[in-house]
Amino acid sequence: MRTSRERLLLAPRPRTLAVLLLVQSLGACSMFGWHGSKPGATPDNAPTIQSLSKREIVIEPDPGIPADEDKAIAAYRNFLAVTPEADKRAEAQRRLGDLAMASADNANAANPTPSGTPDYTAAIAQYRDYLKTYPNDPTNDRVIYQLARAQEQGGHLEEALATLDLLVAKYPQTRYRDEAQFRRGELLFTLRQYPKAEQAYTLVLGGDKLGTFHERALYMQGWSRFKQGNLEEALGSFFGALDGKIVGIKDDDLDKSEALTRADKELVDDTLRVIGISLANLKGAESIPAYITSNDRRSYEFRVYQQLGQLYLKQERPKDAADTYAGFARLNPLDAQAPAMQAQVIAIDQDAGFDQLALAAKKDYVAQYGLDGEFRKANPEGWEHAQPLVKTALAELAQRYHSQAQKTKAQADYVEAAKWYRAWLAEFGSDPEAPENNFLLAEVLYESGQFAASAVEYEKTAYEYPTHPHSADAGYSALLAHAAEQKGVSGDALAPMQRAGVDSELRFAAAFPADSRTPAVLTNAADTLFKLHDNERAASVAEQVLALQPPATPAQRRVAWTLVAHTSFEAGQFDRAEKAYGEVLALAPANDPARGELTERLAASIYKQGEQARTAGDNKAAAESFARVAVAAPGSAIRENAEYDAAASLIALKDWAGATKTLEGFRQHYPKSPLQPEVTARLALAYGEQQQWAPAAAQYERIALAPTTTPEGATRARAALWQAATLYERAAASDPDSVKAGKPRPADAAANRALAAKDYDRYLKQYPSPLEPAVEAHWRLAQLAHIDGNAAVESAQMHAIFVADQNGGAARTNRTRTLGAMAALDAAQPVLEAYQKVALVEPLAKNLNLKKAKMQDALKAYAVASDYGVAEVTTAATYRVAALYQDFAKSLTTSQRPKKLSKLELEQYNELLEEQADPYVEKAIALHGINASRTTQGIYDEWVKKSFDALKTLQPARYNKTEHSEATVDAIR
Repeated sequence: MRTSRERLLLAPRPRTLAVLLLVQSLGACSMFGWHGSKPGATPDNAPTIQSLSKREIVIEPDPGIPADEDKAIAAYRNFLAVTPEADKRAEAQRRLGDLAMASADNANAANPTPSGTPDYTAAIAQYRDYLKTYPNDPTNDRVIYQLARAQEQGGHLEEALATLDLLVAKYPQTRYRDEAQFRRGELLFTLRQYPKAEQAYTLVLGGDKLGTFHERALYMQGWSRFKQGNLEEALGSFFGALDGKIVGIKDDDLDKSEALTRADKELVDDTLRVIGISLANLKGAESIPAYITSNDRRSYEFRVYQQLGQLYLKQERPKDAADTYAGFARLNPLDAQAPAMQAQVIAIDQDAGFDQLALAAKKDYVAQYGLDGEFRKANPEGWEHAQPLVKTALAELAQRYHSQAQKTKAQADYVEAAKWYRAWLAEFGSDPEAPENNFLLAEVLYESGQFAASAVEYEKTAYEYPTHPHSADAGYSALLAHAAEQKGVSGDALAPMQRAGVDSELRFAAAFPADSRTPAVLTNAADTLFKLHDNERAASVAEQVLALQPPATPAQRRVAWTLVAHTSFEAGQFDRAEKAYGEVLALAPANDPARGELTERLAASIYKQGEQARTAGDNKAAAESFARVAVAAPGSAIRENAEYDAAASLIALKDWAGATKTLEGFRQHYPKSPLQPEVTARLALAYGEQQQWAPAAAQYERIALAPTTTPEGATRARAALWQAATLYERAAASDPDSVKAGKPRPADAAANRALAAKDYDRYLKQYPSPLEPAVEAHWRLAQLAHIDGNAAVESAQMHAIFVADQNGGAARTNRTRTLGAMAALDAAQPVLEAYQKVALVEPLAKNLNLKKAKMQDALKAYAVASDYGVAEVTTAATYRVAALYQDFAKSLTTSQRPKKLSKLELEQYNELLEEQADPYVEKAIALHGINASRTTQGIYDEWVKKSFDALKTLQPARYNKTEHSEATVDAIR
């Protein structure tokens, strides 16, 4: 450690002002006398200590009266040579001294001597000669002053000092007293006679307070004391010197202040420097308050602390420097300069590597000068200046703890980092750096697991500031935060989080449509909305994905189309769903396992369109949609139902040909389908509507032959078998000459009759009861046998009808009775034929008896038929009985006559036959009459008509009349 004495010896010497003052004095002189300088006048362009050695003095010639000191001197010497008057000679000699002084000044200015010391020998000699000649002249104080000046300028410092001592001793009240004392002080200081120099400067200070030399004397007094080691007293002087220069100046950098001249700036700079040295050799900053004795000094107090702090830094004493700056801030917390001083503390601690101290200093700084500190209220202007460092300090605190947290992963560090980021944003939320710091706050929250809070800050960073480089990244990071928040969450708590995430995704996409991540973001948003059952929004967002330019990736478009498809399907927009599923399939690879399900979805969309059309009554559109399923998705499970429903729609349209084709295709493609029975029934209907009786019958046969275990099934099978038989029968009865499609050709008639007979026969075997259809089946078989000319079969079936009806008991019906009656009538036919075979020939008696017997058999047979009471059978039986009687009468009258009868006998024989025949004729007439009378009962069938025809012959007078009508003419008169 250096001693106080060593530090004093190492301190810089003050620059001398003697030369400066002499030059200024010279400037006040004229050729005819020196009038001195005005008190307090210090021209702004006066030479300074620093520039004096380099300054080149140029005296411009007077253009009006050119000056020539040599000629003037010669003139004065000539004047002295011829002038005897003492007073005039004195003035001339004094002028000669001044001219010699001026000549030396000018010569030195124009051509400096090699040694640097001007030659003032002539001036010195002239002044000394004058004093010797006029020792008691009352104006000698001026001459002595000039002599001292010439001696000092000529480098004779000790002689100059002695001359000045003479001046102040002999002329204590001279007007040059202050200047003389000041110059004495300068010479004494130069000669290192510091106590005497101090005394001289003190005498100056006791003079004119507003004089030119007062401030400089105060300054040099301080230096004189400083050189003597009287540091406390020196500081008093130095502070006094500053009082006259920098009180109230607000410029932070005095070198740039317009309130000071260049000379003043150098003086102030030196003064502050020596003050710093003095304080450093005392108690440092602790010594300063004793000298801050007024508000004026308080205005520049901070500069003293600054100077001392800078000195400590130069001396590599950072701790002392930091304490100095901190001391000012502590003592003057509301001073406008306090923030800058405290900022120096931070900078010093950082530069010195005092991390903990720097950290504490930063916290103190933001606490003292932040938004909510007292400093802002007390010193708004200073607060504005403090904010840049508050901003920096807050950012550094936040970043420090952030970096530390990333290393330690300690929650406390994350909390601290977030705290400082929030503090920064609270104060500088509108600063251009705010987005970046907001982003870092969000990062801290995310890294510490506060995902919900981080999402809020990411979104603020992305959307609440003007666009900045982190905007898109912040928006995307918010999405990651939402996703992280949702991990591990389930149940009712998850849905609100997912909705918040979707809102953030949509906000990102709206704000950054051109971002490369937007397609994926929108795709995920749409998928999430679908999972949340918000189908309408899911579809809308999916459409946004599909509308992106440039297009989204195939995978993203596939997801979007899938969502459009699903949502459209669930919304009943099946046409839109069909298109979307088609797009999805187009984007899916051929070996994609999902193709099967997608195909089923496509098929379902088309199928549902068919259902919608069917519900709306548009069976044509329904059929078309159902049919398209097989084209668009031939392997789909729903194709089976679709084809069946297509046929049903065609049936509803009565498009029987289309329905038939579709149903036959269905039967071929799906032989094991449970719908096959329905297909058969619908085919039966379709063929029937097209009058394709045989194919229709074949379908009914399938129904009838299908196995069944239920009563309903048995009933259906019985009805189908009956229908098959009747349709075959109908097919056989169709126009044999027709060549129209679907109708049997001539060769088919017999085959169809055989099929009909086969089914009727099968019916009778399987369903002998109930009675009526069984009897009807026998009847149909009889008719078919009749058509085919198979009399035996026909007779057998008719007999079966009769027997069945006769034995039917309570099961008999009108139909069975009718058919039984017809069967009875039919049964009478062979009896009638047996009667008809008997001819009345010889032996007449035998044959007549036989014929009568046969007639009785016939009458009995017809009586059985007639007894049924069936009108059409009764009329037939009545007619046939009447015809039988009529025929018997005729047979009698036309019977073979016995041989060998005479004419009379023959005539009598004939009359006898007629008499025997007449009752039969009467019976015939009576029976025909009964038939004819049935018209009154509303019965007029072919048998009644035939009875009328018979009566016309039997009773022509009654039944064979011709109606006559007379024409009338109406005349209009």
